[in-house]
Amino acid sequence: MAEKYQAMFKKISFIGLIAMAALSTMSLTNAPAVTEEPAEVNYTKYCASCHGEKVEAFVDRKWKHGDKKSDILNSITHGYPDAGMPTWKEVLTPKEIEKLADLIVENLAGVEQYKFANKPTSNIFKSDGMTIVLDTIATGFDSPWGFTQLPSNDYLITDRAGVLYLVDQKRNKTAIKGTPEVYAQGQGGLLDVTLHPQYEQNGWIYLSYSKFKMEDGAKVNTTAIVRGKIKDNNWVEAQEIFEAKPYTKTSFHYGSRITFDKKGHLFFSVGERGMEKVFPQSLDNDNGKIHRLNDDGTVPADNPFKNTDHPSIYSYGQRNPQGLTTNPWTDDIWETEHGPRGGDEINIIKAGKNYGWPVITYGINYDGKPISAISKKDGMEQPISYFIPSIAPSGLTFVTGDKYPAWKGNLMIGSLRFNYLNRVEVKNNKVVKQEKVLLNVGRMRNVKQGRDGYLYVGVESPGMVFRLRPQ
Repeated sequence: MAEKYQAMFKKISFIGLIAMAALSTMSLTNAPAVTEEPAEVNYTKYCASCHGEKVEAFVDRKWKHGDKKSDILNSITHGYPDAGMPTWKEVLTPKEIEKLADLIVENLAGVEQYKFANKPTSNIFKSDGMTIVLDTIATGFDSPWGFTQLPSNDYLITDRAGVLYLVDQKRNKTAIKGTPEVYAQGQGGLLDVTLHPQYEQNGWIYLSYSKFKMEDGAKVNTTAIVRGKIKDNNWVEAQEIFEAKPYTKTSFHYGSRITFDKKGHLFFSVGERGMEKVFPQSLDNDNGKIHRLNDDGTVPADNPFKNTDHPSIYSYGQRNPQGLTTNPWTDDIWETEHGPRGGDEINIIKAGKNYGWPVITYGINYDGKPISAISKKDGMEQPISYFIPSIAPSGLTFVTGDKYPAWKGNLMIGSLRFNYLNRVEVKNNKVVKQEKVLLNVGRMRNVKQGRDGYLYVGVESPGMVFRLRPQ
């Protein structure tokens, strides 16, 4: 009898074990699978708060612990807690970490594309549909910042060190005496130059420069605009028509490009002077703005902020606009401005509009930390296009005429950081194609089309001005 019950007990126990196994299998089968998020989602969720919204801006940096995939895998997995980098192996799966590393490595190629290994071996350069020969116009500058061409086809070129030069057709360079004393420190000095649209009738020439004064025993400075005339190689009849207020102790981000529209209005840029948290979003100062005046410095009746203490303001929320030109077909004002690390912009300037800096930006700070968590906001203008990584745009011009048939209608932008000329094809106010031209010629400070229809570029280190002659 005992053996009978013992056998029954074993049978029941065996059935129970089978049932438990079945339930366990069912549980495993029905358990939700571990969902792996795409790398872009994980970057936004876990990385963007410290490294910025755009991974392509984040990768433009010096990598303390290496930029190879194995280095990045190690950094994400184990972190560097003492330096503020968390350990992510408890949060992300190994596969997610690998995909995140792949995303970063992939975006590193965006920076590598600008590292041109070879210096030019001749003065002949190939482009899409064009072959260009560089003719040397003038040499011996510190920084040939501004350029314009006289009706005689002679040139006026500013050297940031503080000298305005007249360069004739034989390449003779003459310093014009009596121009304003400038604050030639940091990025300051004698900056842009342009002619009045009716120069042949009135002789007016416009200069932008960094003006300085003593205040409480310290030297402070600002962006100023002056007009004058040249007689017997002397600067005469000078009239200062603008000085940005307030002055600051900083020595960078002056803006300073000048252009006229077809109605004779004078537009010029003023940088935020490195005070992004103070100046660009406020209308109680002139910094971080595009300004508009009549040719004599008076305020146009339809300026958007004419009834304020700073009536010349035309748009605001700019950072450091070093490109400003007038579209010869539409009369719109086009602008390029420096972002920090990433977020250089191409904008069309509209009256009274806010261009967002530093509330919105596609860049991050130089130390790798975000400036803003957003790149768009209602009531703030979006750029026509932006650059990540930063190319440091300086100088801006449209190509007109028939000397460059393959480039006609294109926008030309100088790159200070990567030493080349950026050619931009634009259709219906949209960028449709870009090409890197004149690779490694030098830090391109300016590009301008002369009255003769040729393009001219100014480069630094050493300071030279070239004419682009189609072959």
